Order: sequence, then structure tokens, then C-alpha cells
Amino acid sequence: MQVELIGPQPFARDPHGQLLTRIGTLFPDRSVLYTQPPGVHAWQRLNFIDHLNAQRATSSLAPLTPEEEQAVTSYSVDLIFEADHILIRPDPERMALAFTADELLQTIVSKRQVKFLSVSDPRVREAIKRRGECWRLSSIPKDREGKERLVQGSKVGIHGQPIYFYNRLTGTRWLTCGAFQQLEKLDPATLARHLQEIAEHSSRHNRLGRLELDFFAADPRRLSAKDFAAKQFEQMACEQLLAEFAELKSRFQAAVDEPFRQDDLHNKAWSERMVSTLFLEGNEAETEQLLIGLSPEFFLNIEWLAGGRFEEGEFLLDPLFEEALSHPENPELQRLCDARAKDIIFNFIRDYGDLEYMNLGRVPESLSLDRPQKEGRRGVFMAEFQAYGEPQPLKRFLRLQKWGVWEHLDEGKGLLQSIQESDEYTDYWLDRRLGCRQLGMNVCRRFFMRRLTEVYRGKNDLFCGQQIRSTYFEREYLLGIATDKLPLDRYARTGYALKLARLIGQAAAAGLIVGRSFDGARPAFDDGDEIVREGEGGLPSEIIVGDHSGAFTEYKKSLTAFAADYARPVNVRESLVSNPREFADAYLAAVEEQFLHTQGDYRKRRRAFDTLFKHCKYDPAGSFAYRWECVLHRLDQTDPKEFLSAIRAHINVLNATA
Repeated sequence: MQVELIGPQPFARDPHGQLLTRIGTLFPDRSVLYTQPPGVHAWQRLNFIDHLNAQRATSSLAPLTPEEEQAVTSYSVDLIFEADHILIRPDPERMALAFTADELLQTIVSKRQVKFLSVSDPRVREAIKRRGECWRLSSIPKDREGKERLVQGSKVGIHGQPIYFYNRLTGTRWLTCGAFQQLEKLDPATLARHLQEIAEHSSRHNRLGRLELDFFAADPRRLSAKDFAAKQFEQMACEQLLAEFAELKSRFQAAVDEPFRQDDLHNKAWSERMVSTLFLEGNEAETEQLLIGLSPEFFLNIEWLAGGRFEEGEFLLDPLFEEALSHPENPELQRLCDARAKDIIFNFIRDYGDLEYMNLGRVPESLSLDRPQKEGRRGVFMAEFQAYGEPQPLKRFLRLQKWGVWEHLDEGKGLLQSIQESDEYTDYWLDRRLGCRQLGMNVCRRFFMRRLTEVYRGKNDLFCGQQIRSTYFEREYLLGIATDKLPLDRYARTGYALKLARLIGQAAAAGLIVGRSFDGARPAFDDGDEIVREGEGGLPSEIIVGDHSGAFTEYKKSLTAFAADYARPVNVRESLVSNPREFADAYLAAVEEQFLHTQGDYRKRRRAFDTLFKHCKYDPAGSFAYRWECVLHRLDQTDPKEFLSAIRAHINVLNATA
């Protein structure tokens, strides 16, 4: 269906590069997009009714009745235009209308350019989530520069200059003290029009019940719409107008604190207050937090991907994938349409049968604060889906195998050799996980190995464009908080620190035994993979290791070589706990207890441990069977008192002089 446009194109710009219009109203039942100024949705609805009545008059028809006018206005959808996106502000009670508007907009712009606001409303996010389109929910910018750009891009006008900062959720235009003072540069006639505009719109409410115009950071007892009411600025003589403006300017300055009197994005107080006013007022929030209840470390770190939706049991792939194939030069399309996403979704369909919906996101960067990955591939995904018969949505964490066919082809190897070495690494990964469990590490209970197909686009020209199979591992999402990212308030809970110390001590012993490290120079511990799960009373109940990567990397050195590293979990929390000495003692006691337990297990069932990987390839150059043998030998020969004494020597609070 073709959309009739009344007004400028959504992304049309003036000679200065500014958008000609920031506000639009769509009338889906009439397939009309109204973008004509003024940039106020209420005015656009009224003006469209005038347009309809004018058309009816030319056909000798009577004007619309009040009931018909009400039907026109109620069946409309508010739009906000940004530099390269159209934002739909849906009515949460009429999401079907918003989706109809969405489909119409896709006839004039790409689907990737249409997004939805009001993510904080559960009715909106549930409707979007069930369409498998989390990527289409607009959220707060993820970095300071992004927030600054969005603040700068939020300036709109009504009839005159763009002097207002627009809250796209509530529809309120915010007038700052700095922008108001700049009006003094206008000629008297233009100044009068702007003051009259402020007077009229600061006393009006939109259909969301919000003020059309308000005063940024102003104390309402000192400045409000009442100060502009009942004044006819356009009818005032020049001297009276300037006097009134001077008085209002003085009142505005007195109504705001010093940091808010000038518009300055580099002023932290002004910038943070503006971001809060524009993007938090109205409860816009982070989609990661609101949609699937992830732990805090994920809030700003998921890029939602295009996938598809399920209708009557059938999976409908998002048409955006077709567009991405036609436009390989478009980076946003390529980012949204990750080719691996399709195979991942297909695997879930094969495993679970009928699904109601699925959303898949990519975690582009490691959430560990200090973790090197100089080689191999990083590919981490998060999935949330609803399977029929399941009471709650399911969450899954997926990680691509670090060394797969792709990586070996990049080394210049042939396809067969690359496949063989990839399979060997898969076995190595799985064997290490079994070894960790055998030696007391509390790893995630269930892991699944999956494969997907992708087109090789790497360094080996001989195989570019060829389809290859890549391995990834799937596990349940562990609801909890990483040990290194615990909120400070947790340590203030009665009994929390002591229970945490014991659990971290147990986890430390397991990590120490299996030689978990990423570069051989320092252990990998307490840096993002250890997840604290809380139980009764909000106290720690267990620590689960979400990823055993790095296990058995260091299998030769004495355990005392890492004493300083395993003292670190105590030292970094010294200022966070009320009794650091008690915390340190509990930690060391737990390390000793867990180590002695595992050592005793080995000595009691030595043959079972020694023969566990006898069937595997044995190579002193570093095969897993050889590493296993070395780790068991070190476990058997280590004197726990010796390495515990070494750790104790590096714990600050236990060595502080009185």
C-alpha cells in the first residue's frame, strides 16, 4: 500500500544540513503520513482534519462530524524523526495499531530505520519481544559521546527556531535557561513570536497528559507557565516587550542553580541532568535490563540481532536478511544480520520444536575487566526464547569455539587438516571441562556442543567463499553476579562477607589445582567467570564457574608461584568488608579445606583419576593427557601448608604492623 506524504520527507534536510521536520503523525487507516510544521503532534492531527474537510468541501460533502474527527485523531500514531531513524511512540494499549504503522513505514524506509519507544512499559516490550525484535527497541545511548550526540540532536522548534530539547517519550519540549537568554539576539518581532509560543505551549498538555513545554532544571515556585500566562507579547510595544523579557530572563536565572544557567555538554552536572530529563524521565531504560532480567554487567553490553518471528508454528525469517544480502556495503545491516544467527535459531527450533518467540543478542566485548585474548576467535551470544509448555522463558549463553576451522584456515592450512584440528580442539575443550569437574571445580551443570554453517571470508584466499562448519557451546544462563562485580551494598549485609569469603576460597582452591590461566604468567580467577548465586536471606549460597577457559594452561609451575595472585581476592576487598582480618582467615581456611578434600580424594581413588584420560593421545609437548598427569602429580606432591603460608604472606591485612 502506498503512503501519501503531506509535508517534507522524514529525513529531508535544509541547506544547513538540519532536518526539515522532527515530528510526524501517521494515520494508518488512511495511509497518510503528515509531517507538515508545526512540530506538535496535536497540531498535526488538527491540521490533517482541516485538510480532510477541505477535500470534502471540493466534493460538496459536509465536514467531518465530531465523532468522525475523534476517530481520525484516535487512530493515529506519533512519530519522531532522528538523523537516520523513525521512532514510533506506541500506545501500549493498542500495539496492533503501532505494528500496522510499522508495516506502512517500511514501504518508504528500511525496516532497520524504524524503532519503537516506551521500552519500559511491559505491554510494549512484551509485544516487541514476542515478535523476536528486541533490536528494534530504542534505548539510552551506551556511551558518553553517544549521549552527547543524542542530546544535541534532540533540539526542535514549534513555529520558530529549534530552541527546545525534546523528550521523545513524553513529548515534552524543555526550554533551558541558556536557550532562553539567547532569544535576546532576536529582533523584537521574532522575540515576541517566540515568547508567545512559550506562553501558549507551556500551559498545554498532550494526549499523554504531559506538558507540551516545560522549563529545564527550574524551581516551579520561581518560574512556571503562570509567569507567561495572559500576556499578549505580540501586541506589546517594543519597550514593554524588552522589559517583560528582561524580567522573565531574570526570573529564569533565579529559578535554576548556577550549573544549569548555560547550555554546556562538557559541564557534567548540566549534561547528566539533561540526559536524565530527556531519556530517563518517562522511564526509558536499558533494554538488556528490562527485557530479560540479566545481571548488571550485561546491561550495556548486548547488541540485539535480527532474527524472525513465529506465526502459527511457522518461522518467518526477518526480511532484513534479504536486504543485507543486497547491500553488503551497509555496516549497520551487516551488524544486525549476523549470518550465524540463522543457524543458531534453527538449532533451537530443532531441539525444542515449537517456539513462541526468540531473541538473540551478541556480546561484542569481554565483560572481564582485564582479560587478554590475542589469538583465536571471540563470539559470544545470548538467547531468550519461549518454548511451548514451559512456564517461563528460557535463557541460554552461547560461545563460539576459540580455535575452529576458520582459524586454522587463516593459518594457511588445508581444509581437511583444519577440520581435523578443530575437532581435536573440541575434544580438548570437553576433556578439560570433565577434568575440572573431577578436581572439584563447580562448573555449570550442562553444556551442549552445537555446530553452525558459515561462509569463510578469512585470510586463506584458496577457500574464501566456501561453506565451513563452526562449533559453539551452549549452556544455561547463570542468574547471579560475577564475584568481581558485586555491588557495594552486598558487603554491608550481615553475614554476607564471611559466607562470600568461604565460597571464594573454595573456588580459588579448584582454580589453583587445575592451573587456570590465560597467558601462563598469572592465574585466571575472580575476574568475571565466577558467578555468585544468592539464597535464603540474600546471602551467597554457591559460586559457579560459568566458563572453564584457561584450565590446565599452567601445569608445570609450583602452586606457590601464584601466591600473590591468590591473595588478591582478599586484598581488593579489604576496604569493602567490615572485618578484613576475619574475611582473610575465612578465605584461607576454605582454600585449605577444599585443597585437602581434593587431594584426599585423589589419594583415595588414585587409579580412577590416573586412568581417566588414558585413552587420549599422550604427548609431552602439551596434550591433555600429559597435562592431566602433571596436574595430578603436582596435586599429590604439594604441601598445602607451604603454599597457604605463601598466600598468607601476600595478604596485606595479615601482615600489617600494629
